[in-house]
Amino acid sequence: MNIQPNLLLAWLWILLGFVSGMLLGLFFHDEHWLGGYGSFRRRMYRLGHISFFGLGVLNLLFCLTVKHYLLAGTGLYVASWAFMIGAVTMPLCCAIMANWPQARLIFSVPVASLITGGLLILKELVKL
Repeated sequence: MNIQPNLLLAWLWILLGFVSGMLLGLFFHDEHWLGGYGSFRRRMYRLGHISFFGLGVLNLLFCLTVKHYLLAGTGLYVASWAFMIGAVTMPLCCAIMANWPQARLIFSVPVASLITGGLLILKELVKL
């Protein structure tokens, strides 16, 4: 199984976590920025920033698991794509929600994708 796309996405997402943190950090001193620390908008941008790290690490763990256990198969191919789709869509959904809260159902895309990936990798690991 080719895990290179997940590996590249993992490290790119970790880098984007650093960059987005730097950009958000330029304004953290302003307590009223994006409506204040506790505002919904600011919380959504912070969640998007953190999702870069979390989902980057998730893709990295997927790669390490597949490589360590020499896993292969159609289910893992689908899981690979599911984890990448979840990683790409989660920060996008956070940014969309920060500006259009009524679009909250959009989160079903990354959540369903990540649940699918998690179930498929777990199914392969239970077979061991």
